[in-house]
Amino acid sequence: MEIKEVRAFSIKDSRKEKTISIIIKTKKKFKTSAPSGKSKGKYEKKPYIKNINHDINFINNLNIKKLNELFNKIKNWKEFSLSLIKLEKILNNKIGANSLFALEASLLKSVAEENNKNLFEFLKGNKIPRPVGNAVGGGLHSKGNKKPEFQEFLFIGKGKTFKESVKINNKAYKLIGRLLNAKKRNDEGAWETSLNNEEILFLMNQIRKKYSLDIGLDIASSSFYKKTYNYKNKKLNKKQQIDYILKLIKKYNLFYIEDPLNENDFSGFSDILKKSNSLIVGDDLTTTNPQRLKKAIKNKSINAIIIKPNQIGSLLKMKQCIDIAKKHNLKTIISHRSGETLDNTISDLCVGFNCDFIKTGIYSKYRKSKLKRLIKIEKLL
Repeated sequence: MEIKEVRAFSIKDSRKEKTISIIIKTKKKFKTSAPSGKSKGKYEKKPYIKNINHDINFINNLNIKKLNELFNKIKNWKEFSLSLIKLEKILNNKIGANSLFALEASLLKSVAEENNKNLFEFLKGNKIPRPVGNAVGGGLHSKGNKKPEFQEFLFIGKGKTFKESVKINNKAYKLIGRLLNAKKRNDEGAWETSLNNEEILFLMNQIRKKYSLDIGLDIASSSFYKKTYNYKNKKLNKKQQIDYILKLIKKYNLFYIEDPLNENDFSGFSDILKKSNSLIVGDDLTTTNPQRLKKAIKNKSINAIIIKPNQIGSLLKMKQCIDIAKKHNLKTIISHRSGETLDNTISDLCVGFNCDFIKTGIYSKYRKSKLKRLIKIEKLL
């Protein structure tokens, strides 16, 4: 394989904000664009070092001869990861997490093609995940004063195939839209509403009984936490928030709870995990960071983790997180961001690294591009 050109430039994401896209040109062109999050964990890596233009300029002046030395005649993920270690030493603190992810993913695609393989095949993965779909939105993803505090109300289809699960999520999404009499959608294509958290959960639980699916929440509680959890009509301390979450799990048969407490409360997560059989998921708590994940495991805080490649940038650290999670029997959920592009790399990474779930919304072309790719992968498998 001979790399002839590396080109970085900016494009607009689904929120019409700038994000980075990177092309590696060999005999063909391999492009990856990074998404951007609005609800960001405090411990995420910066998307860019100074700004997007700094990263673009740096990447456009990379030493192509050196890249060719590193990535020539790579036959498998192990060899690729050894080259990535060397590359990351060269790039250390020179570009941000968005730029690093887009560069490494484009390199990975070019190497997979050189081996006449799809990206997921090159990674030797064969597990089809379950789709986690954001149906109703609140928190930082939605507008207005009357929105619910919880950020995402989720449907998780239980079909015999991925395609069937996607269809179930679509039906449930349309039905709850009608029940809410919803007219607008938020950043992630989820319905906006002025109903409160429990009114929405009541409707979702009725739909759960109608279709073959589970329901869940991304509470994103750091977004409304300042010493107490500040709801419109009440303020809860840590113990009260834990009791409230446990009550909701029981009352509405919640299968999935993401970030039920603020991003530093490892012990509080642990209290919820002890007393429930649901998936207690870390996102802002763990930020796709192996060290944060190890701390969560030590504290018995979670039994599932969100994997967002651009939270950490490095594919090596992303894979390390997945490996640590699997070693300790944690479920892995690869995830989109609120500011998305049409790039569907996470679909191949999800199957390639044998993740259990993919969280990528239900509605809009930016979310569906990932789902369509997974339906295609399912056919190929």
